[in-house]
Amino acid sequence: MTTKVVVIGMGYVGIPAAALIAEVDGYEVVGLQRRSKRSGWKIDILNSGKSPFEGDEPGLDELIAKVVAMGTFIVTDDIETLRDADIILIDVQTPTDAQNMPRYDSLREVSKNIGERIKQGALVIVESTVAPGTTENVVQKIIEQESGLEGGKGFDLAFSYERVMPGKLLDFIVNMPRVVGGITPRATERAVELYSKIVKEKIYTSDTLSAELSKTIENAYRDVNIAFANEMALVCESLGVNIYEIIEIINAREDRMLHIPGAGVGGHCLPKDPWLLRYGLYEYGSWKIEPEFISLARRINNHMPVHMSELVENVLSAKGVAIQGSKIVVLGAAYLENSDDTRNSPAATLVAALQAKGAYVVIHDPYAREWEFGTQELMRDIIDAAQDADCLALVTKHKDYYSLDLDKIKGIMRTPTIVDGRNVFDQDIVISKGFAYRCVGKRGIQRSP
Repeated sequence: MTTKVVVIGMGYVGIPAAALIAEVDGYEVVGLQRRSKRSGWKIDILNSGKSPFEGDEPGLDELIAKVVAMGTFIVTDDIETLRDADIILIDVQTPTDAQNMPRYDSLREVSKNIGERIKQGALVIVESTVAPGTTENVVQKIIEQESGLEGGKGFDLAFSYERVMPGKLLDFIVNMPRVVGGITPRATERAVELYSKIVKEKIYTSDTLSAELSKTIENAYRDVNIAFANEMALVCESLGVNIYEIIEIINAREDRMLHIPGAGVGGHCLPKDPWLLRYGLYEYGSWKIEPEFISLARRINNHMPVHMSELVENVLSAKGVAIQGSKIVVLGAAYLENSDDTRNSPAATLVAALQAKGAYVVIHDPYAREWEFGTQELMRDIIDAAQDADCLALVTKHKDYYSLDLDKIKGIMRTPTIVDGRNVFDQDIVISKGFAYRCVGKRGIQRSP
């Protein structure tokens, strides 16, 4: 007997999950993707047996080609495919707005679509990260209202969050522990049965609220640790010390793990998951407390691209160049190295900060397909981008940037300066080649007395 699985949302979570399940005997998978100008092209790309991602994704191209050839994976925009689905995975984006409140437009829409079409006994699994309490208070209620079925009786519902990262999509699904929380023991058991076919590590079971909390607390923890590293980088800059030497010393102890500072935090998860945790607390908690670490960490991490703009202004000033009217090349549109994922990229904040200072900004990235944050030109040729530039501001440590021909680039720049947001360049080498250099967390910045 064949089990039909519908995966809603063909993004960084849905595509690898769908491909892995489609490889399992007895499963047929349909990817459900809206055919919009921005993402509809994925349907045709995937149905041709190719991955839509530009960055390095070990094994994914081959797996997609295999399951498409097997006939066990197709992608469509027809929501009627939900009617005969045995299992439905929800993998849509759950962003937050400018007030740090969750925007559940897509989640509510797909829940309504499911409710209008779900068959008796189907299992729905929410993989999108949500505020604690959302699975039962939003998804379950919408499905029940639209279907007339009762959760736990007419259909099963579980939450099992993704832990994927661009560049390691398959690896992180297969080789990381999984958490499953169902609204009933049967829902949990059914979800575990599915994941046990693609996950090699331990699968932990819990209730939906605890599973939701596990994801949001996990990412809030990471965000707070990055914020501490970023703040200490600013301390070291102010005192004329190299933060990377300090990190090496501290992390020489096996029980220490000081994080690496940088130009900012991006991606779909870290910039918004701490706010989802806070929202769930306020919306469904029995009393109000303010999770202060979360707010503080977000302020620090959000400031780092702004600090990058300050370093740009500082290094130009040292060369006698005003930032107003200068040409700045931002290296990296993607938030993560060797990826095309630009979601919540710190480069967007840096670009806005530089423009506010009067700079002309172009963006270079070897992988990103588009720049959705403004009208800046996104370029793939570094030589074209660097022509007559006054500063290179590195945001993303793509492997391509480690091997730049600095001599050639210096020859075409108007003002040879570099601001390094990821400690990619060797400071001594860069300076020896005639560049003025600044780096997050390193000595070198010149401040007024």
